[in-house]
Amino acid sequence: MTKKLPDDPRKRYSTEGFPKQHQKQPGLTGETTPTPDHGEDTYVGSGRLEGKRALITGGDSGIGRAVAIAFSREGADVAIVHLPEEQADADDTAQLIRDAGRQALLVSGDVRDEEFCRAAVTRTSDELGGLDILVLNAAYQENRDGIDAIPTEEFDRVFRTNLYSMMWFTAESLKHLQPGSSIISTTSIQAYNPSPGLIDYAMTKAAQVAFTKALAEELGPKGIRVNAVAPGPIWTPLIPATSWPDKLPTFGQDTPLGRAGQPAELAYAYVLLASPEASYMSGAIVPVTGGKAL
Repeated sequence: MTKKLPDDPRKRYSTEGFPKQHQKQPGLTGETTPTPDHGEDTYVGSGRLEGKRALITGGDSGIGRAVAIAFSREGADVAIVHLPEEQADADDTAQLIRDAGRQALLVSGDVRDEEFCRAAVTRTSDELGGLDILVLNAAYQENRDGIDAIPTEEFDRVFRTNLYSMMWFTAESLKHLQPGSSIISTTSIQAYNPSPGLIDYAMTKAAQVAFTKALAEELGPKGIRVNAVAPGPIWTPLIPATSWPDKLPTFGQDTPLGRAGQPAELAYAYVLLASPEASYMSGAIVPVTGGKAL
């Protein structure tokens, strides 16, 4: 049975903040308190992506899982790229896809590796019979004590995860995407309102905005649309895996709606951008920020 949530956006989810907690990166759903809502009991599909084939990086948990659930319930087969240590989360997401009657493909590896990224695209196209939607969602962030305290290997990890992988996945996907296909990246409010403690992460998110707009110009004549979603504060395993436990009790309460968002609240934006109904949307950055301005 589908769960009914309040229509008032202020009351749809709790406004009480979150308990102090910390996880090792990359963060796991089972260790996140409270468990994020990915739309398991709320998302109802209507066939908007019937017969489509989607690849979602970072699709095992958080926003990626919410998108995977929504896509599958809209009729798409879904491949998920995830880290090996996220296998349990990936298995749970795959089961939700299969429960929707769609094919689920799990591809385990590290998106910092170019060969893996390109091979993941090829495998997805081979096993799903093609590729129509690419969601570039994998990301890494960590709280920083100052720019002089960021080790080069950490800076490299952020950029290879958040930016390099996007280039590799996209370049390889262009061998398979046809007119009518869609590329969607997950940028952030941090691209526009960067926090000093997330300076390297924010830099990559700003670059993703440029990536989206430039690629939309390049691929528009080929009939491929390119857009991005810019989340605000969203409760995912990445948040307790970021070293800021003191911020969790008030996380998201500075938004006009007075609370953090849940992954399920972003899924509809990705479905719209992936669907034919968004045929004249390209180069757009769609904010899902609880009212915070980009």
